[in-house]
Amino acid sequence: MFRTFAAAVILVSCFTAAGWAQSPSTTSAPAASTPAKSITKKAAPKAKAAAKQPVAAETGPCRLGVISAIGDRFAVQKFGLTIFETEESEVPVEGWGLDDLVVARVRAATGADPTVRRIAYPKGAFEPFYHPTSRFLPDPREGLPAIVRGITPTANCERYLVVTRFKGQVPGTNLMLDGIGAYSRGLGSIARHSHLFANVSVLLLDGGTYETISRPFAGLGTRLADGLRLTEDPLTKLDNSLFPEPATAVPGNATLRDRTRALVAARLDQTLPNYLKND
Repeated sequence: MFRTFAAAVILVSCFTAAGWAQSPSTTSAPAASTPAKSITKKAAPKAKAAAKQPVAAETGPCRLGVISAIGDRFAVQKFGLTIFETEESEVPVEGWGLDDLVVARVRAATGADPTVRRIAYPKGAFEPFYHPTSRFLPDPREGLPAIVRGITPTANCERYLVVTRFKGQVPGTNLMLDGIGAYSRGLGSIARHSHLFANVSVLLLDGGTYETISRPFAGLGTRLADGLRLTEDPLTKLDNSLFPEPATAVPGNATLRDRTRALVAARLDQTLPNYLKND
């Protein structure tokens, strides 16, 4: 009887061991599906990459490449009776979209011509032009033709329209206004007047030689209008209360932003037709 019981125990232990030996196969079944999951995850990025492909809007013939480099700077200048009362500062206004405005005005003037293309360029590309190493012996490499040649190696446009800012003079004075901004002039806070200004220059370059295409009467209409005006220009006249003090308040001033954009657009609309005509 003892032998029979021992045989039964041995038989049960054999079945138990067999059960343990088979149990790992049931737990390893989900692991077999893991490679399938990793395959589906890798396939997803390919679908996203395909969605980014339509960039054909900037392909095809380019009759005119538009390069706006007026930047995102607003000058705040305050003048007194002497040079010691002069205060000047420059404030970044990235959100005002002044370069976008230039391109929009060119597109409007050309009737949204598909052969007019905006030319992108790396940040700081025009710094040599605005801050040359020497003002007495200009370096040709810091001039607009050289800079434009450097940023358009594959653009292949027939011509390039380059818009930059410049330093202009307050009529009847030796005061210089730098680019786009606002200035206030007077004695103390009593006899004082404020104005906006937008010194914007346009240059047309040949797309093959990068030589300047002359436009002798460019800007003539603007100069005549300024000379014949008997009253202050409503676009430039600025109430003293709107003059930004401190200058750091400029970026958040919606009135200054809208007035400045309107002034830049008006300057461009007066100047562009002479540059966009076909010879």
